[in-house]
Amino acid sequence: MGQKRIAVPGCNATAITLAFAPLLEANLIEPKDLVSTLSVGTSGAGANASVNQGEGLQSAYPYQVGGVHRHIPEVAQNLNRVSSETVTLTFTPVLVPMFRGILAVNTAKLVPGVGKEDLRSAFEAAYGSEKYIQLLPEGSFPDTKEVENTNLVLIGFAIDQASNRVVVISAIDNLVKGTAGAALQSMNLALGLEENLGVPQMGIK
Repeated sequence: MGQKRIAVPGCNATAITLAFAPLLEANLIEPKDLVSTLSVGTSGAGANASVNQGEGLQSAYPYQVGGVHRHIPEVAQNLNRVSSETVTLTFTPVLVPMFRGILAVNTAKLVPGVGKEDLRSAFEAAYGSEKYIQLLPEGSFPDTKEVENTNLVLIGFAIDQASNRVVVISAIDNLVKGTAGAALQSMNLALGLEENLGVPQMGIK
């Protein structure tokens, strides 16, 4: 409350940060091998509106490949705040034929001995009281249609036993939770107002 400068994470940074942060804070995953591949709606290209016309909505293609995406330092900054070691992140966004939404597939190597119960407990401890972040039941995974036009973050996870990696899938609407909804939440908190004032309530349980 009373803050005069507020920085809202970018949409890609939001989807990745919320997937990894609780697990890093609980020391359940290795911080040196974080991998995220994001399917991003074409509205995520921002001012480059041309991608929303013609061939832009007919094909899927990666962009800013090879560790050069501008959001990587932002994500690393977020995750380093909760990690016991400096994180290393590989992040590849892929524009897909939809206008809005982000589906992030985030994987990390598990610390030896970590199981599903440990992972679920970490997510519940971090987000159990958060009305806009919902952890899905075991075996369920989000899709972008479920979060369209909402301020929700939906998260599901599974363990890849063969590679000893956790797969955390997060979904957001990049134009609401990834942008305007998060900005409204931050403004409300800074002004001492109810956090949900003016924020879309669709999908809230």
